[in-house]
Amino acid sequence: MSIIIAEGLTKQFSGEPRPAVDGVSFAVEAGEFIVLLGPSGCGKTTLLKMLNRLYEPTAGRLLIDGADARGIPATELRRRIGYAIQQTGLFPHLRVEQNIAVVPRLIGWPRPRIEARVDELLDLVGLPRAYRARYPSQLSGGEQQRVGLARALAADPALMLMDEPFGALDAITRARLQDELLGIQRKLHKTILFVTHDVEEALRLADRIVVMREGRIVQFDTPLAILTRPSDPFVEQLVGAEDALRQLSLMSVGGALARRASLVEGGNGAASLPALRPGDDLRTALAQLLSSGGEALPVVEGGREIGRITLADLRAMLNGPDVAEPAALEHER
Repeated sequence: MSIIIAEGLTKQFSGEPRPAVDGVSFAVEAGEFIVLLGPSGCGKTTLLKMLNRLYEPTAGRLLIDGADARGIPATELRRRIGYAIQQTGLFPHLRVEQNIAVVPRLIGWPRPRIEARVDELLDLVGLPRAYRARYPSQLSGGEQQRVGLARALAADPALMLMDEPFGALDAITRARLQDELLGIQRKLHKTILFVTHDVEEALRLADRIVVMREGRIVQFDTPLAILTRPSDPFVEQLVGAEDALRQLSLMSVGGALARRASLVEGGNGAASLPALRPGDDLRTALAQLLSSGGEALPVVEGGREIGRITLADLRAMLNGPDVAEPAALEHER
C-alpha cells in the first residue's frame, strides 16, 4: 500500500525564476526507506517540507494514507509525522525527557504512558535513562541527534521525515548513527524519507533513491540499479556509477553464491582464513580477500561452510549480465 502519493507537486516561490519543485510525481510504499539525493538547490528539502505542509504546494496533489493532505489540518498532520532535522531542533530550556515528550503531551497521552515511552525510546536510540534529566547543552552532538530521533519517534508515527539529520556530525559518529537508524528501521518498519547530498549515505541507507535536479526527479530506483543503470550522464556523475567498490558494497556474498549456484564443502585450510557470512557485502569480501592473501574465503552460516568466494566471483558480479537485478544482489535489510 502506498503511504505517500504525489501527483504533479510544484512549489514556486515568489520572485524565483523557476519552481523549486517542478511537477514531481512518485509513490512511496509503507515501510520503505526512501532517500532524496541531489546537489544543493535541487529541491529535495523543499519537497520534504511539502509532505508535512511546512510549505504548501503551488500546484499538484499530495495523498497521505489515501487522504488529500490539504483536507487534514496542518497541525494534526504534523503531529502524525515524525520530523528530524540537522540542527536537532531541541528546545534548549527543556530536559531530554521533556523534549522527547513534546508531541505525546500535545496529543493528550496520559503521564504514565509518556514516562514509559521516554524510557523505551532512550533504550532504542542507545542513550542511558539517566540522561532524562539532562539539558541539550550537556550532550554531545551525536547524543543530541539521538534525542532528536527519539523525539521524532515519540508518538509512534508511521511516517518519518529526516532532513540531513547527520550532516553536521563527524564521520565516525555519523556512521554509528546510520547503523542505529538502520537497526531501528528493521525493528519498527517505519516509512522514512531522508534528505542527503552525501552519495555514500544514500547508498548505505536507501531501499530506493529519488535523484533530483533543478526541482525535478531524474531517476527513482534502487541504489544498485542507479549505480549500474544511471538514467543520464548527470546521475552517472553524481553517484560515481563507474566506482566498482560502490557497486560491490551493494551486493551480498549470499547473492554471489546464489548466482554461481555452487556449494563447496570445507577443507583447503579454510579454518585459518577469515570467514564471511551470506549477508556481508562484497566490498567487505574484497577487503578480507586482499588482506588474507588467500585465493578464496569460506562463507559460513549456522557454523557450517556453505561456499567460497573468490576474486573471480567478484569480477563476475560486476561484469555479469544480471548485475543490476536488485532482488537477488542487494544486501538484505
